[in-house]
Amino acid sequence: MKFSSELIQTMRDALETVMASVPADQSVFGLKAAVAESILRAAAHGQTSFDGLVASASDQLQSIISMLT
Repeated sequence: MKFSSELIQTMRDALETVMASVPADQSVFGLKAAVAESILRAAAHGQTSFDGLVASASDQLQSIISMLT
């Protein structure tokens, strides 16, 4: 799947926003990659807004952390 440069930047911004909300004690190895993957998956399913991508990744954040610990 090919994404526009604008959407790629929106995904990057969403990733940084979600990662900034993670408390230091929950920032585990591989977390950023897993969150990026969830944002990419959401975009591939048609979610293209910054707020939507942040919400989608934030909703999955605790389950991603649990999976990685």
